[in-house]
Amino acid sequence: MFKKQLTLLASVLAIVIITFGSCKSKYEKLKASNDYAKKYQEAIKYYNKKDYNKALGLFEVLVERYRGREGAEDLFYYYAFTYYKQKDYTSARYHFKTFADTYPSSPRAEECRFFSAYCYYLDSPIYSLDQDNTLKAIDALQLFINLYPKSDRVAEASKLIQNLRDKLETKAYANAKLYLTISDYQSAVIAFNNALRDYPDTKYGEEMEYLIVKAQYQYAYHSFETKQEDRFNQAIAYADQFAEKYPNSKYLHETQAYVKDSQQGIKQAQRLIAEAMSNEKTAKKLLKKDTVTTTSPSEKNQPQKIPY
Repeated sequence: MFKKQLTLLASVLAIVIITFGSCKSKYEKLKASNDYAKKYQEAIKYYNKKDYNKALGLFEVLVERYRGREGAEDLFYYYAFTYYKQKDYTSARYHFKTFADTYPSSPRAEECRFFSAYCYYLDSPIYSLDQDNTLKAIDALQLFINLYPKSDRVAEASKLIQNLRDKLETKAYANAKLYLTISDYQSAVIAFNNALRDYPDTKYGEEMEYLIVKAQYQYAYHSFETKQEDRFNQAIAYADQFAEKYPNSKYLHETQAYVKDSQQGIKQAQRLIAEAMSNEKTAKKLLKKDTVTTTSPSEKNQPQKIPY
């Protein structure tokens, strides 16, 4: 009885192995065969069934065979989209571009040119990472718009470009704030100004212009007294510009406080410099000022003065 069960089990296993083995061998035999027309037909069937792995395996065998021959255009079109469906956007964008360059008169050239750019868009990382693909996506989408200005996809391409520019804008804003966080005040002022120049309509505009006032004040405060007057005056100038542009801003009270502190800082610096002119002891003390930790009127626990 036990021997019969073992025999039956072995027979079932053999049938399963043969069944699965025959399915696998059928695809492998097709892939290795010289029946290219059959391969082409089956590859399209696999694609339509969303079995993209098997479709790609056959397309890869066919692309060289069909290059320059009848049926090549359809083949390369499906080939590019198979990579896209598998979310291999790097390969897909290359093949979409190759298709558009190879068949510029094809009705599908416009679609492939768009998807080549769109693959760059899909590969654009979060704002905190390197934005090389973001810049390439903007260029590719703009090229699409230039080549096909009457395309139905122009509106979508324009929207995608705006999304990418928003990402670059956010990165510029975050990078500038990082300089402020690490107390590199001069670099913060430069970075905020650069961000406003590059993105004049940014949604961060009001906050960044306020942070310029803050960073410039801190830059002046942590400078040697001999350089403070000019730098405090620049902080006051930034604050005046801010008040004129944003008279109802929630940051207005703080910028006015920076103006007041800057004016006091100028007076104190002038007094110390004047005293140093006639007092050698004060002059020596002034030269060593960068080694003394002081506290600004506007913020506590600031770092030591540094010789900017």
